[in-house]
Amino acid sequence: MSFLIISSQRDPKNWVKALKEHYPKLDLEVYPEVKDPSKVEFALSWKHPHGIFRDYPNLKVIASMGAGIDHIIGDNEIPKDIQITRVVDEQLTKDMSIFVLSLILEYIRNLAQHHCSKEWKPGSYLRPEDVQVGIMGMGVLGVGVAEKLIQNKFNVTGWSRTNKEILGVTTYHGDDQLGKFLQESRILVNLLPLTSETKNILQKSLFEMLPKGAYLINVARGEHLVEDDLLEVINNGHLEGAALDVFRQEPLPKDHPFWNNKKIRVSPHIASITNPKTVVPQILDNYERMKEGKELQNVVDREKEY
Repeated sequence: MSFLIISSQRDPKNWVKALKEHYPKLDLEVYPEVKDPSKVEFALSWKHPHGIFRDYPNLKVIASMGAGIDHIIGDNEIPKDIQITRVVDEQLTKDMSIFVLSLILEYIRNLAQHHCSKEWKPGSYLRPEDVQVGIMGMGVLGVGVAEKLIQNKFNVTGWSRTNKEILGVTTYHGDDQLGKFLQESRILVNLLPLTSETKNILQKSLFEMLPKGAYLINVARGEHLVEDDLLEVINNGHLEGAALDVFRQEPLPKDHPFWNNKKIRVSPHIASITNPKTVVPQILDNYERMKEGKELQNVVDREKEY
């Protein structure tokens, strides 16, 4: 039985080091150097080449290196009997919460404008208690962000596909309540999982349900956003601007119009980055659970796509 790392877009050396430190006897292999594919039963993956898992006939579990799993479930050739797991990490949640709070504070205090301007021009600003923040996606990250914002005196609402009850948050759910949720969102934060239903959800008809002068923050996935629609509603004045950390193509091409739009803040997918040292213990716990035939932690529902 062997443990395989497949990471086509991330250097896996820190993962190898962390895994070996926690489990020195682990039979660890790194794609594409695999001695015997038939021995591979557990794979740790990030953006694998689609179709590659067909080469491992005894594979039982595919673990994502991060909280996102769309890069795995987007591969339709993965057999249905293979379990997929995601990362749920307290540090990831903390990092995301601080990042979103930072973007919101930068926006309501006009910090970027002051930093970039050569004018001594004091002006008014918004206070947290005067701002309604709407969070789309009330999973672990969404709840963590909501709690951080509430601690800092923001008014917070949340929307999800199914009903959630979260202390201090006015919650909405389902398509019927989406419009009301959006109408109340002065700042909209997207933390939805990327699924076949949520792909392209950030598009013109949704933006038009937001109040005039609203602000968008997307820290989920680039494929949620219809980029031309965002540019249109910013240029026509319906949205005041946006802060984007994720994009359809990464790195964002140098000639992309987002770079030159003064109302759009771009960051290079840095909201929360998985730390192998803090995540490896839960990966190895699931590895042991698999070997012992026990129920795994943080298993993805293939039907719901998260």
